[in-house]
Amino acid sequence: MTDTRRRVKVYTLNEDRQWDDRGTGHVSSGYVERLKGMSLLVRAESDGSLLLESKINPNTAYQKQQDTLIVWSEAENYDLALSFQEKAGCDEIWEKICQVQGKDPSVDITQDLVDESEEERFDDMSSPGLELPSCELSRLEEIAELVASSLPSPLRREKLALALENEGYIKKLLELFHVCEDLENIEGLHHLYEIIKGIFLLNRTALFEVMFSEECIMDVIGCLEYDPALSQPRKHREFLTKTAKFKEVIPISDPELKQKIHQTYRVQYIQDMVLPTPSVFEENMLSTLHSFIFFNKVEIVGMLQEDEKFLTDLFAQLTDEATDEEKRQELVNFLKEFCAFSQTLQPQNRDAFFKTLSNMGILPALEVILGMDDTQVRSAATDIFSYLVEYNPSMVREFVMQEAQQNDDDILLINLIIEHMICDTDPELGGAVQLMGLLRTLVDPENMLATANKTEKTEFLGFFYKHCMHVLTAPLLANTTEDKPSKDDFQTAQLLALVLELLTFCVEHHTYHIKNYIINKDILRRVLVLMASKHAFLALCALRFKRKIIGLKDEFYNRYIMKSFLFEPVVKAFLNNGSRYNLMNSAIIEMFEFIRVEDIKSLTAHVIENYWKALEDVDYVQTFKGLKLRFEQQRERQDNPKLDRYRRDARTLEDEEEMWFNTDEDDMEDGEAVVSPSDKTKNDDDIMDPISKFMERKKLKESEEKEVLLKTNLSGRQSPSFKLSLSSGTKTNLTSQSSTTNLPGSPGSPGSPGSPGSPGSVPKNTSQTAAITTKGGLVGLVDYPDDDEDDDEDEDKEDTLPLSKKAKFDS
Repeated sequence: MTDTRRRVKVYTLNEDRQWDDRGTGHVSSGYVERLKGMSLLVRAESDGSLLLESKINPNTAYQKQQDTLIVWSEAENYDLALSFQEKAGCDEIWEKICQVQGKDPSVDITQDLVDESEEERFDDMSSPGLELPSCELSRLEEIAELVASSLPSPLRREKLALALENEGYIKKLLELFHVCEDLENIEGLHHLYEIIKGIFLLNRTALFEVMFSEECIMDVIGCLEYDPALSQPRKHREFLTKTAKFKEVIPISDPELKQKIHQTYRVQYIQDMVLPTPSVFEENMLSTLHSFIFFNKVEIVGMLQEDEKFLTDLFAQLTDEATDEEKRQELVNFLKEFCAFSQTLQPQNRDAFFKTLSNMGILPALEVILGMDDTQVRSAATDIFSYLVEYNPSMVREFVMQEAQQNDDDILLINLIIEHMICDTDPELGGAVQLMGLLRTLVDPENMLATANKTEKTEFLGFFYKHCMHVLTAPLLANTTEDKPSKDDFQTAQLLALVLELLTFCVEHHTYHIKNYIINKDILRRVLVLMASKHAFLALCALRFKRKIIGLKDEFYNRYIMKSFLFEPVVKAFLNNGSRYNLMNSAIIEMFEFIRVEDIKSLTAHVIENYWKALEDVDYVQTFKGLKLRFEQQRERQDNPKLDRYRRDARTLEDEEEMWFNTDEDDMEDGEAVVSPSDKTKNDDDIMDPISKFMERKKLKESEEKEVLLKTNLSGRQSPSFKLSLSSGTKTNLTSQSSTTNLPGSPGSPGSPGSPGSPGSVPKNTSQTAAITTKGGLVGLVDYPDDDEDDDEDEDKEDTLPLSKKAKFDS
């Protein structure tokens, strides 16, 4: 299996008539019981898996091309090719195929018997070969008719091709072409056009090698200028010799490489410009021409890659400040085409190709080029950068993190990319869209690597948010300093939409990095300024950004939204939209419907308490009435905690009761409030959450009426009175059974985001007094449930203390 003679690449021809690489392996031939015949087997050199198992059918036409290629069709529109590393291996497998089909290995194609009458087949097989008319001016019409009549029959095509090869007929035809041109024999030139076009459709590599040789190719192109359908001949040769100039940006010393480049360019020109657009029938007959160009490109890339002096000179001149602008543009265009050619390589060779470019310093070179003023050069450099990002984003990420240790943020490669995206002068922002896609690939955690020693995601995202995110958000922050966008022209709106698209992607795929950035920089408030844009698509982008945040159901985000009253721009946009039934209307309603269906309690309370009067008249959907119902259900459960008490988990209640009764009375000091262990680490500062601040201001008078001074310590059977206060010194939160129930969102309500039981509170080493209720002179503990439990389990729990465990509370 290690014999390099049998080492092959397997290719298949796709729908676009391009060859797709299926892998590299080693080929063998043998009898396969399942297929009932001799077969070709290719096993992958990487893991030994079977890449190809193809029975050698007696009637399949196999073609041997360029000494190292074997091509055939398995079925209609399914072509296969084996590309051998060595000619000897190709010859061995070719002999096996010919042996199975009973053919002479000296032929380059085996016969394909299809759809011919028995009489025609007998006639063809009985004749030893096809006899061509003598190559004379007077017999050109006869030759053209012979070629045209042979094309429909595979056997006749084969015989015609062999006759053309053996007699050196093509060169004789090209000699006649010169005679006809000298004599201005238009009729003869028209016949030669039909003959040469027919030879192309024979689909034979051996004939192509003659026609595309240095001495023949320009004459072949000359024959194809005289299309009988045209009143005047084309001038392809004039274009190739005078208009199209071959520029060696770096001198190529290898004559074989130079000749291969010339040949490939001219053959590509023949395929794209000279030959008429093929019919469906003819397209299949030109597959060998496609293959010829494809494998030529593979060879060119390989030969250039191996020429270290050439690549060294290329990158040296690219980065040299003394290189003039015109020369640099030629160098960049060459490198761009070089990278485009590399797409024809198989994965293993492409890996080696980009590794070579990386070692030569392609990324530092691009950094220099992107910093230049020349728009065309920067555009070509962007295309090269896209090849690198699509091939190996990790390689690019590693480079930009390393350069950050040496350079300022302004000249970092990734920041140059962002700046080009922001400064794109194209009205349609075509370049900006391409660059945004590249940035998205770079910040996508899905293609980041994780090893035992380091996590690429953690390292790169930390770098990106520290060094690059401020550059990305700069146009957003600059345009949202007021209540409306400072600039609201179409191009600015498009750019901000691109920025928002990338930020929305970050919200979805990044965790604490984007969360910290949004909250610390107040990004959401600035984004929602764009809801006032006259461009509906930009307003919708801003709404989509907020919807993505709400969809995370993260209490950190929710508290930030409530504290800054960030539903106000959305409600304003909804009301300004009026009764129009459009995308804006539907998107806003869907956001509130999501809050209702997912029962996000904190946001539900915030919306109803602050915006209900603006939304209560909306009755063409039940969303807002449904939100109000959710809100009232929350209040009802808070007013009557016993209603929901027995729905809680019995085991949790038992554990808490046991913990309470096991508490040693001696461990508690006089005047110390009873605090559940889970609440001791909660943050006092979070009690005054945004909702409670708002409600305290709004209902100050009502709160004052509830205040009752604590006149005496709790002892014996005295009926206690309590003061509902939020003293900055003690933050004690007490309530009596006779007082009005807590408002949703107030410090004493279990569902508020800042209350001790909420998952959003930040632990600190400060204790917090639990609310106390009384019943018949007994002091009871109101337990704040943990919001991490099910939503139905977040109600107050009231337990009665035994007389021996009365706590003393001093005013």
